[in-house]
Amino acid sequence: MSIYHPPVKRSMTVAGHQTSISLEPFFWDRLRAAAERERLPVNAVVAQIDAARLESDTPCGLASAIRLWLMARS
Repeated sequence: MSIYHPPVKRSMTVAGHQTSISLEPFFWDRLRAAAERERLPVNAVVAQIDAARLESDTPCGLASAIRLWLMARS
């Protein structure tokens, strides 16, 4: 699959509430791999990212926070 694929929307439960997140397949693949390394479900990793972004002085959207978190880890 090309890295220039449009975002794909997925639904998941984060911090007890249902949400939809749109990410490009490239980032979904990286997020799944990160969750496997952490030995956590994807939604648990997303919940950690969500909590961290909400503590920021200038929180961005959740999808952007996921992309930034993944880039910071590479």
